[in-house]
Amino acid sequence: MRRQTVGAVGALLVPLAISAQEPTAQWQRRTGPTQVPVTVFHSPQSANLPTAETLRGGEFQFEISHRFVPPISNGADDLWGLDGPVVNRLGLAYGLVDRAMLTFQRSNLDDNWDLNLKIRVYEANAAGLRFMTAALAGAALNTGLPDRDTFASRNFQYYGMLVVNAMVGEHLALGVAPAYLQNPLVEADSTDHAFSVGLYGQVYVTTQLSFLAEWNLSQARETLEHDAVTFGFELETGGHFFKLLLTNSTRMNPAQFLGGTPYQLKPEEWRLGFNITRLLRF
Repeated sequence: MRRQTVGAVGALLVPLAISAQEPTAQWQRRTGPTQVPVTVFHSPQSANLPTAETLRGGEFQFEISHRFVPPISNGADDLWGLDGPVVNRLGLAYGLVDRAMLTFQRSNLDDNWDLNLKIRVYEANAAGLRFMTAALAGAALNTGLPDRDTFASRNFQYYGMLVVNAMVGEHLALGVAPAYLQNPLVEADSTDHAFSVGLYGQVYVTTQLSFLAEWNLSQARETLEHDAVTFGFELETGGHFFKLLLTNSTRMNPAQFLGGTPYQLKPEEWRLGFNITRLLRF
């Protein structure tokens, strides 16, 4: 009798024990490996050109950037350009969602007010190559032009860019950014169309220190005859990016930078500059 009772109890408990284990097994099967976000450049911006990186949703980024107008070749009389005057830019970016950010920025060159939207389109990590693409479109209004109504149609500029980034190995990030710009010369009487190809790269020596270079291949036109070239290094710490730059261009906002520069690529025309950005989370 006792054996029959034990057998009956066992017959009841074994199925219950098996069924109790099933949810755990099913949960384990459904859980995959943790997905690490693809990252190529650490910052949403190189020196002047955008990267495919975006802010996370809800994040803000504040920027202040300077390009010193006097060239370094002026020497000690102008403190190698640091006495100024300067072209200044203030900017504020906001992450609408994890893959899209909106940036508003103003440059005191022609009082250029710029608004652009960048959307991260695609990213992949395969065979040791990290790859990202983004699309950017924007518009600018120049309110500092004399003898012209503030909202005259000739004061507006429009542009679009495709951004492609790739990480080669663990330390070298490369980028290309073909662009279209409508109305590169806002002072002119007629609208022109400009095409350019931005090339840039960054070598990450440590997690905090990197060196960068940037070359924007543009069409030569009156007063903007030359390509804009920039070299520098970047320090990254505690939500800050600090870039110290050497460049032949004082133009920073996209609608101004993409058109080219009046300064030649030679030592007599090099100027100092810097970008400082601060990531803000609330």
